[in-house]
Amino acid sequence: MLALAWTFIARLPRTLRKSAILFTNSGALAIGTIASAGLGFVYWWLAARMFPPEVIGNASGLLSVMGLIALLGEAGVGTLLIGEIVRHPGQGAGLAAAAACIAATLALGLALLFVIAEGQLSSASPIGGWSEACLFVLGCSLTALSFVLEQALVGSLRSGARMVRQVLFSTLKLMLIAAAATAGLASNAAILLTWVVGLLASWIGLDLLTRGGARSLVGAPDFGLLHALRGKVLGHYALDVSVQAPAIIMPYLVLVLLSPTINAAFATLWMLVSMAALIPAALATVLFPVVRANSRQFGHDLLVSLTASLLFSLVCAVVVFAYSRQLLALFNPAYPEIAGSSMRLLGFSLLGLTLKFHGCTLARLGDKMRKASVWFALGGLLDLGFAVAGAKLGGLQGLVLGWILAVSIEGTCAALVLALATKLDSAAGSVREGMARPKKTPITV
Repeated sequence: MLALAWTFIARLPRTLRKSAILFTNSGALAIGTIASAGLGFVYWWLAARMFPPEVIGNASGLLSVMGLIALLGEAGVGTLLIGEIVRHPGQGAGLAAAAACIAATLALGLALLFVIAEGQLSSASPIGGWSEACLFVLGCSLTALSFVLEQALVGSLRSGARMVRQVLFSTLKLMLIAAAATAGLASNAAILLTWVVGLLASWIGLDLLTRGGARSLVGAPDFGLLHALRGKVLGHYALDVSVQAPAIIMPYLVLVLLSPTINAAFATLWMLVSMAALIPAALATVLFPVVRANSRQFGHDLLVSLTASLLFSLVCAVVVFAYSRQLLALFNPAYPEIAGSSMRLLGFSLLGLTLKFHGCTLARLGDKMRKASVWFALGGLLDLGFAVAGAKLGGLQGLVLGWILAVSIEGTCAALVLALATKLDSAAGSVREGMARPKKTPITV
């Protein structure tokens, strides 16, 4: 055992060097996302203390709709860029520009439809005038545009620039909300303005810091290439929705099935576990363009990414298991009493999620998104079905156990598929080496 440990330590530097691109990009992606989440928490903490509750409620609702419209406007073209930019050298800027135009325009149209429908159907619309309506529509379009361009940065293996953009945006809107609160501008428009100005200023700041790096990301729109790849767009979109939907809807399920009080405690720990899931998700996301750029290292990079993700997930699961009550008490002293020990196993769902993330990447690499999305959709129904059944039978603890069981089943299936893919790649690699090895020419006298 000791000899095995020493062998692992001795080989670690070489392994890290061999996968330097993977770790550099996934590390930057994870740092940017976590820093953005942390600064976002401070943003809403400050807003809640400085603004009236009705303003926070209206603004957070509008921003939620803004995020949904941006996701619908993105329509899969952002995820497409992650895997296709490296496959089309010299055409990446045109492809990114075409995708950004489609996403921004579609989000703009959907936002206008929402504003019109909200004004016609609701007598108590959260949008309080034309100024707020314009900020909302502009924010939807900019959010969709930013999402696509960020995916283009990841696809071109420039995740460090994405990290800088995210941190700039989070820092700028935090400074703007503090300035608005100090000036007494406590309105929906003030919060929407921090979002819109923060988005614009963050891209300008990134361009200045990288000396034109943001502008070089896009060129003349290549709609022809985007049209040629339209089949993959729908596949990526279907896969994204089927993978992300169950986790997004879980807090709402707790609210409906149990109670708002229980959901307050659940959502807190769920947020922490979701933040931990960002690390394996980042590794799996960056694995996509890295393998596309160098498919000969598929087996090695997959093993490194999966091992690092599983080890991280296991550590987080143990921390949540041992300190779930203390973590809840950091937010509110009443939360540990509400949840008890019902959620201490929640962290172990990270292991199944890690395997699902990498299974999703494998589907993208094989261009089998539509076929895989059917299986992931069935897995999502399994997640929700087990969670609902668990809540009915055993309350919060039953819901958590049902969720973990369902995710573990999906993770086991994903692990079998990943093992098979690695085995096939290893066999293919041996064949390639045999074909590349020069044949010995017999010596004749």
